[in-house]
Amino acid sequence: MKAKNVAVLGGGSFGTVIANIIAQNGHNTLLWMRDAEQVETLNRDRENLSYLPGFTLHDKIKAIENLEMAVAEADMVFVAVPSSGFRKVVRRMQPFVKDGVILVSLTKGIEPESFNLMSQILIEEVPNAKVAVVSGPNLAKEIASSTPTGTVVASTDAKVRTLVQKTLRSLTFRVYANDDMLGVELGGSLKNIYAILAGMAESRGMGHNTNSMLITRSLTEMARFGLALGADPMTFLGLSGVGDLIVTCSTPLSRNFRVGKALGEGKSIEEALAELDQVAEGVNTLKQVAQKAKSLNIEMPLAQGLYEIIYNNQDIKLIISSLLLEERGLDVEFVAGKAKRLSQ
Repeated sequence: MKAKNVAVLGGGSFGTVIANIIAQNGHNTLLWMRDAEQVETLNRDRENLSYLPGFTLHDKIKAIENLEMAVAEADMVFVAVPSSGFRKVVRRMQPFVKDGVILVSLTKGIEPESFNLMSQILIEEVPNAKVAVVSGPNLAKEIASSTPTGTVVASTDAKVRTLVQKTLRSLTFRVYANDDMLGVELGGSLKNIYAILAGMAESRGMGHNTNSMLITRSLTEMARFGLALGADPMTFLGLSGVGDLIVTCSTPLSRNFRVGKALGEGKSIEEALAELDQVAEGVNTLKQVAQKAKSLNIEMPLAQGLYEIIYNNQDIKLIISSLLLEERGLDVEFVAGKAKRLSQ
């Protein structure tokens, strides 16, 4: 494939490893970072000391502080900034991108107030662009160490899906395709909520049985919520749903899992986030999802239970009661993309 000019916006761990894969594949890769000192250090030492210390980056990656210069010649732009600043960054870059540029969201989150997903922000702010999202069980440190990993690119445009696949795939990073952009993006956002619950459960001494019940009931809630918003519930059975959910609920490499563990140890949400010193998207996503579920009358006892713990200072024992409440539902609610009616 002909070498492209590619920009990756966001110098966190995931943005950095994605930029490295793209560079390894022979593309001219600019990695936009806000901090001038970090830009200088990365270009000099070929290392992202803040997020991926000890990992040597490909020579084709050039860190850059100037956003206009980063995107002006790009054929494809991957956006990997936190959801809280996503719209602001996209709005800033909009005047400088090419018409018909491919914009790919790597961010898992939901915008407060509007309840927009990142792809919806891209479409609103850059209407002439072609849009895709990438999501899956993608722990950055494992990708950096060449652990075999799968991800999903979703877009309504088949050509865009193919181009992103070709740009990202490597011997150890496989990229699968899906046309359900809403479902793929919701999976990546919702799983962060349940990773907090899983971390809390582990800190309370609950075992593998509890974790497996938590994961499967969380998957049911995710698919139920996605169906209500127009996604195909079967999408949640793929890498961006159950795949991402399993890994995020099972390892301390997950930031949201670590936040949950800290909460389970008795720390406040403020203390847990300060200790993490990174963005944990699940905390903000929880608030948006719990409010949306309530307004649409969607039954999500796990998410609602966690909301009560974090935002209304309820006792952590609500984890158990929330799990037990789910006995009212069917074990498997969705068959061949259609919802069964719950027997009450």
